[in-house]
Amino acid sequence: MSLLLKQLVCNTPNNFIKKPSNYVIYIAAFGSYFVKNLNYVIMKSLSIIFFVLVFASCQKQQTEAVNQAKQESIDSMKTEINKQKEVDSLKLEIQRMEEKNEHQERASREKVTAVNKPIAEVPAKKKGWSGAAKGAVIGAGVGAATGAIVSKKKGQGAIIGGLLGAGVGAGTGAIVDDSKKNKE
Repeated sequence: MSLLLKQLVCNTPNNFIKKPSNYVIYIAAFGSYFVKNLNYVIMKSLSIIFFVLVFASCQKQQTEAVNQAKQESIDSMKTEINKQKEVDSLKLEIQRMEEKNEHQERASREKVTAVNKPIAEVPAKKKGWSGAAKGAVIGAGVGAATGAIVSKKKGQGAIIGGLLGAGVGAGTGAIVDDSKKNKE
């Protein structure tokens, strides 16, 4: 049909178009050409519109998916922050309780220590022999020597003198220790 139109337009003299009877042929040929082109243009336009809509909807879905993922991430972080706040508050409460218990233990130890302290502190005693032990040793030595010298049986006199001297020296040393304690 378009070939017919081209032949009509290109090969016809000017007076062909001017005749009213030829208008119908010209319109029919020209109309079929436009209808054929119109179908092509419409199909092309519709396909372009279709692809644009599909592309736009895919972009919208991707944008929605990205926004949803972002929101889920934000919600997850908020949840973790809230959990961490709870854990921190529990740790703080445990720490406060431990400090309170330590304070109570310290206070009870100080009270017990204060109750058990004597009014006048006694300085630490020097380690060494007591007065009774020193007296017993000295008395045993002096008694053994005296017993050996005085007695006819030297060994027997030394043993008896040593025992008696130790007893007398221990008694004397104990009396001296008691008098020192009373002075302090």
